Amino acid sequence: MLLDHLIFFASLIGIAAAFARLEIEIEGGAGWASALPTWRIDNRWTRRLLGGRALTGYHLCAHLFLLLVGHLPYAMAFVRPSLAAEARIASFLVLFWILEDFLWFVYNPAFGIRRFRREHIPWHAASWWWIMPREYWLLPPVALALYAWSW
Repeated sequence: MLLDHLIFFASLIGIAAAFARLEIEIEGGAGWASALPTWRIDNRWTRRLLGGRALTGYHLCAHLFLLLVGHLPYAMAFVRPSLAAEARIASFLVLFWILEDFLWFVYNPAFGIRRFRREHIPWHAASWWWIMPREYWLLPPVALALYAWSW
């Protein structure tokens, strides 16, 4: 069982790091797809759901891609669909996006850990609590609870 947890979290870290590097190659220092030729929906609903940010075509596609990849074990018959499997997939996806977002700043030459502050990150500014964005505080405990419940 310990090996299962190690594989889960090692995979989570590796995949998030690789995706953060990919996203840096795509976005450069212009976070939240601000310099990309993508559509945006910016209204009160998207700002509420996305912590003050617009929904972009780029981010919708990235999230859908990971959602589909996360369910690939079903298609490959490695896992039977169940609430426990969905909880583990949801846990992975939530933890992935939080970790990937943080690693984007850590690895990005335009930011680095020293510039991981509200005043340097306008797309997170509306939802910043103390030393990090609100979702960094709220979502990991939920995801870890789902992960624990899935076992």
